[in-house]
Amino acid sequence: MPPCSSVRVTAAHLTPARLGVADAGEVLTLQRAAYVSEAQLHDDLHLTPLTQDLAGLREELGRESVVAWGIRDSARLVAAIRIVEGDGSACVNRLVVAPDRQGEGFGSALLAYAEDQLGDEVAVVELFTGEHSAANLRLYGRFGYRETHRTDVGKYALVHMTKTRAERPNRGQALG
Repeated sequence: MPPCSSVRVTAAHLTPARLGVADAGEVLTLQRAAYVSEAQLHDDLHLTPLTQDLAGLREELGRESVVAWGIRDSARLVAAIRIVEGDGSACVNRLVVAPDRQGEGFGSALLAYAEDQLGDEVAVVELFTGEHSAANLRLYGRFGYRETHRTDVGKYALVHMTKTRAERPNRGQALG
């Protein structure tokens, strides 16, 4: 029998898939694991992603305005993102990567994929992150997000960022 392989699959080898209400338990587990480090950075164990319950997440994932995507390595959900669309804008909500898989490109791959799936009517994409989340701020900056303002939430501030989407060709027409 051949020895077990220790080769890890990278984000470039995996395709995101839609997530729904049936995936809520896995999404909640991943969300909580990913946000522990955020809670530590901000000295706040009451972050909404850590206190959200399963019923609330199921309700959120069931909304028509919410689209969720995830990346699985074999059967394991290693990254997820939720996008809320409405009125010509979209809000990136809960981009999470399993702590042991951070730094492997899953967050970048999933954000790029989710942005590409947005409808043509979406002109602006918004998001926020904590001011002590240096890696998140770098990631969003690389993707063209720019800080618009900060909201004081007590011990720290939330950094609000937006990105204006460039004009995109009609998907139904050939280019050239």
